[in-house]
Amino acid sequence: MATEAVPAQDTQDTQDTQAAQERPPRIAGIAWGLLILNTLGSAGAETIVPLPRSLIQMATMGALVAAFALALAANLRLRIRPSAYVLLLTLLLVPSVLSSAELEAGFGALFRCGRFALFVATLWLLTRWWGAGETFVRTHIRVYFMVLGSVAAGLLISPGAAMPGLYGGRLVGALWPLTPPQIGQYAAVIIGLTTLLLLGRRTDRMSAAFVIVPSLVLLALTHTRTATLGLLVGLVVAVGSLVLTSAAARRFFTWAVAVAVVAGVAFASALQAWFLRGQSQEYFTSLTGRAKVWDALLAEPRTTSEQLFGMGLGDKSFGGLPIDNSWLAVYHEQGLTGIVIVSAVFLVLGTVALLRPPSLARAAALFLITYCAMASYTEAGLGDASPYLLHLALAASLVAAPARPVDVPEIPRRRIPRWARRPEVR
Repeated sequence: MATEAVPAQDTQDTQDTQAAQERPPRIAGIAWGLLILNTLGSAGAETIVPLPRSLIQMATMGALVAAFALALAANLRLRIRPSAYVLLLTLLLVPSVLSSAELEAGFGALFRCGRFALFVATLWLLTRWWGAGETFVRTHIRVYFMVLGSVAAGLLISPGAAMPGLYGGRLVGALWPLTPPQIGQYAAVIIGLTTLLLLGRRTDRMSAAFVIVPSLVLLALTHTRTATLGLLVGLVVAVGSLVLTSAAARRFFTWAVAVAVVAGVAFASALQAWFLRGQSQEYFTSLTGRAKVWDALLAEPRTTSEQLFGMGLGDKSFGGLPIDNSWLAVYHEQGLTGIVIVSAVFLVLGTVALLRPPSLARAAALFLITYCAMASYTEAGLGDASPYLLHLALAASLVAAPARPVDVPEIPRRRIPRWARRPEVR
């Protein structure tokens, strides 16, 4: 039975698809880095050289447009992979648009919806390379480490501007307007991811120390309790998922527990002073005044539509004060519908991660999911384009099932009749 020859162009396209699934192109990594730049925000401490907020917003929004353009250029054929996480973010756009269309939050709400939609579209384009290795993890670490490098440079250039009295002497961004919680978040995330890469022998000790040590110093200078607790609990969950299959994880877990016990006994008073940040017990119990804002937000009368779909995407504030709680911010801006969708995000990601066999990718995903879940109590950002949604996107890429290899059919050779064959030369 004769077999039809497969066109060479189709075979080449299939091989190109296989190569793209094995390793994301550099342009995709650049797009991921631009997404990080977009989520840095434009509000924060005063910088050494005053930067107009409009200029910063143009830079961050331009980074998002560039990220989308690069992702589209890398994936011109619009090959995307199924992703429950990105699908849920797409569904989250529905209450965002419905509530923002009423313009109760102003025209800025519609602009934020457009930004969120472009953010989600870029993630859809990048799903083509999810489950294909650690490229996005390394990009995540490198870009945030460069951001922390700018913070360290600002501290060296002007220590007074980098640790102003307005923030109680806590470290802020003196070159780019970054708040202490932002710096603490970035430091904690890359410390955790780098530690896991070291345990999995994906990096050497010198490279890991180059990232971890300065990041720990910056984290300590920010006095950020949420980031510190998120880092510790996230590492416990992540390393615990590797204990049964990794001797290095067991050694790390044993040493970490021993060091924690010794430090807790020897430096108990110093750790308590660092943790309280000079605040009174009453102020600390009220979560630095957050509870008052939360109570006022929950007591605000709302219509049925506002309860279901919220007030529209805003600046995550209520009465001129920051909400500082992702769940209440989502309820305020996207209503109960948003709460259900965000809850589904954690449920789906957590379930998929737990069902995966023990691996470094699974441990890194569990670390990111745990960190974002803990930070959601005192930080906002789960209902709009933010670093937290990008951390969760990285977790989703790590637990995504590897793309199935595509069978490339062999091109059959043409059979030459015996009478037409050339005689052998002896």
